Amino acid sequence: MKITVIGSGYVGLVSGACLAELGNDVVCLDVDPKKIDILNSGGVPIYEPGLEEVIKSNVAAGRLRFTTDVNESVAHGLVQMIAVGTPSGEDGSADLQYVIAAARSIGRAMTEYKVIVDKSTVPVGTADKVKQAVQEELDKRGILSPSPDKGRLGGVGFSVVSNPEFLKEGAAIDDFNRPDRIVVGAEDERAIKVMREMYAPFQRNHDRLMVMDIKSAELTKYAANAMLATRISFMNELANLAEKVGADIEHVRKGIGSDQRIGYHFLYAGCGYGGSCFPKDVRALKRTAEEYGLPLRVLEAVEEVNDAQKSVLLHKITRRFGDNLKGKHFALWGLAFKPGTDDMREATSRVVMEGLWAKGATVTAYDPVAMKEAQHIYGERAELRYAENPKDALHEADALVIVTEWKAFKSPDFNIIKARLKQPVIFDGRNLFEPSDIKALGIEYHGIGREG
Repeated sequence: MKITVIGSGYVGLVSGACLAELGNDVVCLDVDPKKIDILNSGGVPIYEPGLEEVIKSNVAAGRLRFTTDVNESVAHGLVQMIAVGTPSGEDGSADLQYVIAAARSIGRAMTEYKVIVDKSTVPVGTADKVKQAVQEELDKRGILSPSPDKGRLGGVGFSVVSNPEFLKEGAAIDDFNRPDRIVVGAEDERAIKVMREMYAPFQRNHDRLMVMDIKSAELTKYAANAMLATRISFMNELANLAEKVGADIEHVRKGIGSDQRIGYHFLYAGCGYGGSCFPKDVRALKRTAEEYGLPLRVLEAVEEVNDAQKSVLLHKITRRFGDNLKGKHFALWGLAFKPGTDDMREATSRVVMEGLWAKGATVTAYDPVAMKEAQHIYGERAELRYAENPKDALHEADALVIVTEWKAFKSPDFNIIKARLKQPVIFDGRNLFEPSDIKALGIEYHGIGREG
């Protein structure tokens, strides 16, 4: 099948590369010539485990290519997959300008039937706006738009489909290739047939494709991320209570997670969620509800709890060392908002570092992949240095602060930690270690919901 993916960011590149891997003929379009130049020269502008290898193999096989030519890309694909960014606006709503711009580009260039797929995370009602934008461009050209099912001589038909992505950064290739479900929101049989054909390779073991109305599909994506964010904030609030009453949140997690109705996924207490999805999608869903006069009070609390949780480590540090941290130096392990990515959007590390700097402290940070991104965000500044490895970050630091749960941090040499820190103190924002084991080594340990 010939497929065009509009947008060569995270979702677009993963989707395009994985669809090409299945044997499809894929063209990825982006309006940023620098990004396309990087891709055409063999580079990958984002970090995602396994993505570079998939892209290179499919480019070499001739199944995947990249362009800035709108007319070429629209002419290429029966399926036009819109995978552009939908950043938060000032009011928290999803900014749809890039989605609508992509739709208009399709309408201006198409000369035959297209299935236009909203792959970007978009609020309920976006498909109607995409349909309107495409139709307006066809009207300007004086082109008839026939029914997708029946067609009309001399006309150019199209269908709009909602097909939200459910990709986790750091595991996106596996998520795409082994999906729990494939949600398709469509209104006509012709579009549904095309989508079934595109996703047929995933249907051999059991039917993963869920066909529903478009608005339900649009809402499903936001509902999924909002539910996961809610579980995280719920556990973080319980962790804060556990500290007050003398309980251990890890014991609580195991106790409730063993209930099959609850399960263990996204049930870990920590120092808050970040990234490009949960914060943005919670805000966008809240904003959609407000437009209909229905405030989502649970999600208001979820967002409030998460914002506060990002400062928990800072509060623990000032409780231990005082509010004036001038002359204090801290080692920080982890910059990315989660392991497996270099994404620092709304990362807790930023709240912690900026809070420490505001109180006069300095930081030496280490992250396996996100240090280049940190340099892009902060540039050169005296308060921030970077280490080549976790051990070097410890040198002459007053304490170690752990923000991201990279595997490389889970089994450190505690003797080296003790030897290199000025004083053996660990602030563990991800509960990587068992407090009693660490304290038995003569190290002062502060976790989340585990102090009693």
